[in-house]
Amino acid sequence: MANIRSIKGMVGLVTGGASGLGKATVERLVSQGASAVILDLPSSDGLSVAKSLGDRCAFAPADVTSEADVRSAVALAREKFGRLDLAVNCAGIAVAVKTYNFKKDVPHSLEDFTRVLTVNAAGTFNVIRLAVGEMGKNEPNADGHRGCIINTASVAAFDGQVGQVAYSASKGAIVGMTLPIARDLAPMGIRVVTIAPGLFSTPLLAGLPEKVQSFLARQVPFPSRLGDPTEYAHLVTSLAENPMINGEVIRLDGALRMQP
Repeated sequence: MANIRSIKGMVGLVTGGASGLGKATVERLVSQGASAVILDLPSSDGLSVAKSLGDRCAFAPADVTSEADVRSAVALAREKFGRLDLAVNCAGIAVAVKTYNFKKDVPHSLEDFTRVLTVNAAGTFNVIRLAVGEMGKNEPNADGHRGCIINTASVAAFDGQVGQVAYSASKGAIVGMTLPIARDLAPMGIRVVTIAPGLFSTPLLAGLPEKVQSFLARQVPFPSRLGDPTEYAHLVTSLAENPMINGEVIRLDGALRMQP
């Protein structure tokens, strides 16, 4: 067990860290002795979340698609906490539109499709490419390890449903980039892992009627409920600590396979 790492003392950058899966991840990092920078939109609750978690948490108002914003967030991690060990990509958006609406004779908006791909896929890559530059400055441990990237895809990357073409394409892109980036960064001792969550109790689902939430929960074989964001956060810290997991996509879904 000599090579197992400890989350205590690590510095993490979490996109979408003001709510949902990202917020749960930030809270777990801080509770386990790590420091965290929340990267989220200026309009988010990032500042209040950071303040509530104390001195080991900071907020970087940023858009994941902006090079300048992400560079500033990475710089904040270095200036406030001295280094960057972990980047967790949780920021994402979705639209629910079919490829073509034959009743209205209207095609899927190309603007909407491009926006989802830009935020989810290009935004994830933007954070990766800038975060690893900072991680590469870390002194490697005895195992040669310098840092870790954890991305968030979705079961929609594999089981995309009706109306999910843009979302599924964006999450499929994240799945597809996992292995080649892991191979790119292997010589520097930086790992890349992707989590593909199923149905989780995030603000998006929490806004649905109770009947709908119950219906969705029953689709999960076991445990037959919505996932809790703390379960996602637990997996993040486990992946950060286990140096042998690299270039892999892990479904976190209670054996769910989405129906059309």
